[in-house]
Amino acid sequence: MDFSPRYKVTPKLLDNIKQITKIKTELNNKRFQNTIKLRLEKSAVSLSVHSSTSIEGNPLPLTEVKKILKNKPQHIRDSEKEVLNYNDALVYLQDVSSNKIRLNNKFVLDIHKKVIKDLLPGAELKRYRNVPVVVNDPRTGQALYLPPDYVDVAGLMTDLFKFVNKNEEGIDSVLLAGLFHKQFVIIHPFVDGNGRTVRLLTKLLLANMGLDTFNLFSFENYYNKNVTKYFQNVGVFGNYYEIKESIDFTKWLEYFTDGIIDELLRVSEELMKVGVDPQSSLKEHHKKILKHIEQHDFITDSDYSKLTDRAKATRALDFDKLIKLGLIRREGRGRATYYTLH
Repeated sequence: MDFSPRYKVTPKLLDNIKQITKIKTELNNKRFQNTIKLRLEKSAVSLSVHSSTSIEGNPLPLTEVKKILKNKPQHIRDSEKEVLNYNDALVYLQDVSSNKIRLNNKFVLDIHKKVIKDLLPGAELKRYRNVPVVVNDPRTGQALYLPPDYVDVAGLMTDLFKFVNKNEEGIDSVLLAGLFHKQFVIIHPFVDGNGRTVRLLTKLLLANMGLDTFNLFSFENYYNKNVTKYFQNVGVFGNYYEIKESIDFTKWLEYFTDGIIDELLRVSEELMKVGVDPQSSLKEHHKKILKHIEQHDFITDSDYSKLTDRAKATRALDFDKLIKLGLIRREGRGRATYYTLH
């Protein structure tokens, strides 16, 4: 049976879509420098990786995630592997998102393979689940949801892809991404890695929303602020075959679009902090500091003095401005002081 989700465009949902369009237009009309964009993109990747893995119980804090992504250690625990895997999959999707991607079984299996690489037996990397699964309450262990039988998974996924590909022009891209997200969770196509995989694929679909600064966008961050609320909204309860005809996506879509608005406002605030307007944009000497750190991982006042003829007191003000903008941070003390990217 073809996938035909039940939902209503409520006043709240309609208002959310209008607000998303308004904020998106405002962001697209702003101008900011490429150096700033690259820094914020890097920060957004770290935030997405941390948020999406944290939702699934990964204990690593954001500061540790940033270190792992920067250093890419060789001998690592599973928690660190989860972080690196998600980052690899996210970077891959960012590279291919400029092309027109048609969702299909092979593409989804490839993304899932990146997510769980070296975390599950090799046989689980190339297929949907071939065993029954139960979604339990992590606190009590009580069964909450019985997903579809594994023999039905491939067909349900194919129906979902057909729905998305058929309605790319007919349904607002944000709503389409939201419908895909929840139905994927309902199908629960894998033994493990469902949440991380669906959030990556949802991010790919959201790239069609027309946000010029999309790589600064980390919608996973909203879910990680209140994981319990996310699971309550995205999940369903009972036996799939008993509830499938009555599942209503409306409340989830309202929550989903609330999250998009929250993240768009965060991106807007970040851009304002770093001076997207011409009168507060960074000067060439500020760019020299950032470029030097990107090339050498840090900069000292002595290093900076060789790049500019600005006086020592003025150089200190330059560093302070970048610190206030959240672009760099001060490390060490006294003569051992140096600056790294935030």
